[in-house]
Amino acid sequence: MSLFVTFEGIEGCGKSTQVRLLATELTARDPLLIREPGGTQVGERVRDVVLHSDLEMTAEAEMYLYMAARAEIVATRILPALLEDRIVIADRYHDSTLAYQGAGRGARTFWPPEFPIPDLTFLFALDPEVGLARHRGTGRPLDRLEREPLAFHRRVEEAYERMAAAEPSRWVRLEADRPIAELHRDVMGHLEPLLAGVRA
Repeated sequence: MSLFVTFEGIEGCGKSTQVRLLATELTARDPLLIREPGGTQVGERVRDVVLHSDLEMTAEAEMYLYMAARAEIVATRILPALLEDRIVIADRYHDSTLAYQGAGRGARTFWPPEFPIPDLTFLFALDPEVGLARHRGTGRPLDRLEREPLAFHRRVEEAYERMAAAEPSRWVRLEADRPIAELHRDVMGHLEPLLAGVRA
């Protein structure tokens, strides 16, 4: 049996750190680790355009660029891995588009039937002001989304909360303002029952 796990949250919530910790924990099981956008030649080109360029684009154009990158990684990496009964760990997935381009930008979003639904999605809940301050503290340059005003990030946060509340069988909401090791233990605690059904 395969397992598809996704990690979601606002900027600076610490989800990427948790993705890396989980991948390390499951090294012996050879998980497929992906980030979005990215993970393919198409995805990396899209990443440069939507996150690191100064190009002006409509909300709809941005949304479809993200979805094009996702369609490529779904077809060439995610679905093949799931068909091989592997564990797939995704640092962002389609819920990000629903939150950022949908609630944040105001684009009309939808879930294409070709995109598999994750078995479990972790939401790392954090006040956007705290998350953005965390990111600024790293000294890394801000990308196009990180440069958006606080009101944008609050809309994204509210969308994540609505999605998690509407689908509690898939989403696990974790308060992200806690020690990294404690969060990792929580992630593993929620995953262990599912991991029991996946081949070692």
